[in-house]
Amino acid sequence: MFTNTLVAHGAPDFAELETLGLSPDDLLDFSANINPFGPSPLVRQALATLPLERYPDRESLALRRALGHLHRVDPSQIVTGNGSAELIQLAALAFMRPGDSALVLGPTFGEYARAARLAGGIVQQWDASPADGFAFDPSAIAAQLAKRHRVVFVCNPNNPTGQCIPKDAIRTWATNYPKTIFIVDEAYIAFTSGMHSAFDANAENILVLRSMTKDYALAGLRLGYALGSQKLIATLTAVRPPWNVNALAQAAGLAALRDGAHLIATLTQLRREKELLVAGLEKLGYTPVSSQTHFFLLPVDHGTAFRSTLLRHGLLVRDCASFGLPEYVRIAPRRPAENLCLLEVLQEYFLPPAKDWC
Repeated sequence: MFTNTLVAHGAPDFAELETLGLSPDDLLDFSANINPFGPSPLVRQALATLPLERYPDRESLALRRALGHLHRVDPSQIVTGNGSAELIQLAALAFMRPGDSALVLGPTFGEYARAARLAGGIVQQWDASPADGFAFDPSAIAAQLAKRHRVVFVCNPNNPTGQCIPKDAIRTWATNYPKTIFIVDEAYIAFTSGMHSAFDANAENILVLRSMTKDYALAGLRLGYALGSQKLIATLTAVRPPWNVNALAQAAGLAALRDGAHLIATLTQLRREKELLVAGLEKLGYTPVSSQTHFFLLPVDHGTAFRSTLLRHGLLVRDCASFGLPEYVRIAPRRPAENLCLLEVLQEYFLPPAKDWC
């Protein structure tokens, strides 16, 4: 029996909001690392005419073909999932056996360790140092790899630190340890500038995970996919439940892929909003940790208290205690006026509470 396996996440806790007398509609959520500008208008058009009485394509064939065109690979090298979280669970189930060792590069998303433990695995973790700005150290990681793990979970760019590992480092690891499966979660790769995918290494033992809930703003529908060799994808597909991606998510994914201009425009604006928000925080005396993504860590001494104070005023940030970083919160920028509201509230954070915050 597994106990205490649940992992804390960002985004609103509806039960918590209810106890505080807050509505999700009135909340400004800086805790979720998503595209705050919303999905393409084509998505809502596609959903409006979808026949809900019809079963979805259990193989997501049309979506896989569109993704194959995007990545220039055969659809047999792609499997879709109910968000990348499901794919993490399926990957652990597919590639691990009880007693296998899994290396997790942290501090990072808690679902990797949870999935490995649920599969009966033994989890080892290497953590980047705050003293180094949480930068990955390929040499130190290589020393951990020498212990011969069955799988290695790599979040790249990493959540919550926003740091990246060079593609050549992952390629070298995969070459040196061909019996190890490298599961590389690239959910946030679109939020970086000029980053190359580990999939480009064309290695038989690299499985890349992507999430369309983040960059394409489909979090409410849950949609992700995995890229890999035909052998890896076939193994993953063998443990995938039927109809795991519903018809709404498939239709939304297809529509979003048809509107690349919306994605580029919104992510470009989001990068600018991050710069402005970071500058505003620094002006207030905060020291945001440098990040290669739109989200970033903010040292605040006591993350739980900081989050609670802001939540009482309708602003949600990510308490990072579950990452092993209790003195930090994670912030993902939103639209311009919403970012300004956060800065106005934080300007008052060191002062007696005001009645009207923004």
